[in-house]
Amino acid sequence: MAAGLTALIGATSVLGLGLIPLLAIGLSVFRYNNVDPESHPQNARQLLPMYDFIVVGGGSAGAVIASRLSEVANWTVLLLEAGGDENEISDVPLLASYIQLSELDWQYQTAPPTTSRYCLGMIGDRCNWPRGKVLGGSSVLNAMVYARGNRRDYDNWARLGNTGWSYEEVLPYFLKSEDNRNPYLARTPYHRTGGYLTVQEAPWRTPLAIAFLQAGQELGYDNRDINGANQTGFMLTQMTIRRGSRCSTAKAFLRPVKNRSNLHIAMNAQALKVLFNANKRATGVEFLRNGKQQVVRCRREIVLSAGAINSPQLLMLSGIGPSEHLAEFGIPVISDLRVGDNLQDHVGLGGLVFILNETVTVTKERFQTFSVMLEYALRERGPMTSSLVEGLAFLNTKYADESGDYPDVQFHFLPAGINSDDQIRKVLSLTDRIYNTMYKPLFGAETWTILPLLLRPKSTGWIRLRSKNPLVHPEITPNYFAHKEDMDVCVEAIRLAFRVSNTSAFQRFGSRPHTIHMPGCQGYPFDTYEYWECAVRHFTFTIYHPTGTCKMSPRSDPTAVVDPRLRVYGVKGLRVADASIMPRIVSGNPNAPIIMIGEKASDIIKEDWRVKRKRGAGR
Repeated sequence: MAAGLTALIGATSVLGLGLIPLLAIGLSVFRYNNVDPESHPQNARQLLPMYDFIVVGGGSAGAVIASRLSEVANWTVLLLEAGGDENEISDVPLLASYIQLSELDWQYQTAPPTTSRYCLGMIGDRCNWPRGKVLGGSSVLNAMVYARGNRRDYDNWARLGNTGWSYEEVLPYFLKSEDNRNPYLARTPYHRTGGYLTVQEAPWRTPLAIAFLQAGQELGYDNRDINGANQTGFMLTQMTIRRGSRCSTAKAFLRPVKNRSNLHIAMNAQALKVLFNANKRATGVEFLRNGKQQVVRCRREIVLSAGAINSPQLLMLSGIGPSEHLAEFGIPVISDLRVGDNLQDHVGLGGLVFILNETVTVTKERFQTFSVMLEYALRERGPMTSSLVEGLAFLNTKYADESGDYPDVQFHFLPAGINSDDQIRKVLSLTDRIYNTMYKPLFGAETWTILPLLLRPKSTGWIRLRSKNPLVHPEITPNYFAHKEDMDVCVEAIRLAFRVSNTSAFQRFGSRPHTIHMPGCQGYPFDTYEYWECAVRHFTFTIYHPTGTCKMSPRSDPTAVVDPRLRVYGVKGLRVADASIMPRIVSGNPNAPIIMIGEKASDIIKEDWRVKRKRGAGR
């Protein structure tokens, strides 16, 4: 344990953590070393020259696929992950934001806006887009929210021609993964126990969490399981946590199978390009490890699970993408596809803070204490088990579908504000002007936040190469609020958030809006449409849900990149399975749907190769 703590001291000094969090993490290490039978997987040093399957990216989908494919004992599987292993800091839910901007994060940023105005309140007009560069991917960095989306999302995928992707067909794959630890949920047809992925409500919450549910009832919304029969309503957040600590896909799907001899996991191995033969069959992957370029060959298939940014980048570097774009970099075109288009994200207003009279919120000073640390380390309970997203709500603005159960906005409720912890300001890259004007005066105040987000924005963006060099980050243009309808829905969502604050459930705490004007928006009266539009374009907020950049669709769709079996058009032996294949973004946090995609992709691959063997195709 001493060596682990020495490493932790260095890591925590980089993250700016104090003594109390360090002690909490140290005791967490001790607890897991003594209680958790699942130790970390080994980083394979010696690789085979050829594998049956190569999975690129060990994140929310890739970890699942590598685990499931290696269930076939005579298949050899290599998982390539650009980052290293997760650590004890990432285990602690309350410290989720401290992992962002660390070495476990790709540290992406959006390009400065040109076609639409957004992220104007961030340094350089660029929003940070954290993505996990670590085994487990963004499931190591996220807020651990478990939300599946709306059943109509998947039925719409199927209506677009994606056979096999309707709600009834994907639900079994959500259930396959899940080990739900809340009996009132586990007893329903929409949840299950015994899977690899532990799901439960956080064991600790503030009194405001119940007030949030009560406020929903006052507004006419049910308190319901939003992963059940109907989505519209309010609920306590279901999370991917286990015994009070983060349950990443690496912890869930890779640690239990780490001793399989047919599964090799190569960490700190960044894929550079996919290699093809003269028949356009994927034959291997070129990757960088320990400063050396290496090649590993593939006998059956390569599966890209590198995420909605890295998968399209890898495809384009490999010659699969828009021909006119690849020509700019002199990349020979193997398949002319609209790779990188259709970028979608959940976006809304950040920093929508309300002030209270009572001491009930979460602040750094109050909850990074010795007693809180002991409760977490010894009892697996207390504030450190919370990711701060205590409640979720799916609501209908006046623009929503008339059926009432296809909500168009989502609320994330947090018993804290921008003023509660300096780290929040850092990870958002908020300018001094906005922070000092709006949030510094709230230092020491009791604040809570609603993050109102669009579930299905009409505006779409794109990913493009900035260089032929694989180590140069691609250009990310989210193109937020290019459609006026998106702003209309967002302003209505903000007004719904004010209604939550005005309920008697929150008024008993003295809740009131923070009304200092956003810098740059002083010319508009507070609470007018023009003011909120200006505020949204300055404090543009996303909780980092990029999807859609390798669109799944029938071949008749000119924007399609992969077919409903996830095979890349125009080549052989290559699939994509991650958030990038979503033809339309799901109505909720995408981590659970991405895990579902990993589960379904694994079965698709098994089915296809077993069919081939029966027909005599063999290897």
